[in-house]
Amino acid sequence: MSSLVVNTNLSAINAYNNLNATDTQMSKAIQQLSSGLAVQTAADGPAAYVQSQALQSQSNGYQQAISNAQDGVSLVQTASGALNQISSILQTMNQLAISSANGATNDSTSLAANQQEFSALQSDINQIAGTTSYGTTNLLDGTFSSQSLQVGAFNFTSQQITLSIGGASAGALGVAAGTVSVDTASHAQSAISAVQSAIASVDSIEASVGAIQNELQAIAANLTVGQQNLSAANAQLVDVNMAQTMTTFSTDQILMQTGTAMLAQAQQAPSLVEKLI
Repeated sequence: MSSLVVNTNLSAINAYNNLNATDTQMSKAIQQLSSGLAVQTAADGPAAYVQSQALQSQSNGYQQAISNAQDGVSLVQTASGALNQISSILQTMNQLAISSANGATNDSTSLAANQQEFSALQSDINQIAGTTSYGTTNLLDGTFSSQSLQVGAFNFTSQQITLSIGGASAGALGVAAGTVSVDTASHAQSAISAVQSAIASVDSIEASVGAIQNELQAIAANLTVGQQNLSAANAQLVDVNMAQTMTTFSTDQILMQTGTAMLAQAQQAPSLVEKLI
């Protein structure tokens, strides 16, 4: 169709359509460059968006699971520190029991002194066992049993750890006041066996807690690698190629300028009809 018409300016229409397409592409490039994302909504790529959301959800789950595992490590470290103190107290109690069992060299005064210290140490064990807690959760009073630690992004049994910590009070260890004493040589001889059995029990609890700590640290390290890989995979899907998009943006800027100029020229074409009048 000739451009020397008034009612329908095909050249102007074509120039406008091209300019509108360039504007759309330029707006998209600006959006991507300003956000750093090639896929922000499902309209930018339905399949990529759905997959990205799944990866993001799993990555966030891994990040929280890492925090959970690290919290678990802090919890067992708290218990372990207190158990170390109890073990140290029991070692002293063992020395006192062995000392008092030496009846040939001990008089009533020395036995009473040993018993006084022995009783104080029994109270110390109960104080530690009764007050050691993580937040408001008691750890060594015998109530911390079958507690679940979520160390994965999904509700799978394999991603949950069940933790129990045995009671470490004097009564639970078999060395409570009224049960063992060192006020006589014969009582001290019985106390030796009881205290040494308690030391073995605390060692067993500590070994269990230490194994859990090592497991949690290994899980956290593995989750950290997994979370990094998931983040990288998600970035591959949604992050914009800045160099490529910047090149496109520069091209669109030139096309916008030339398109605007050509639309202005096309709109002037019908005025040539005046020259025929």
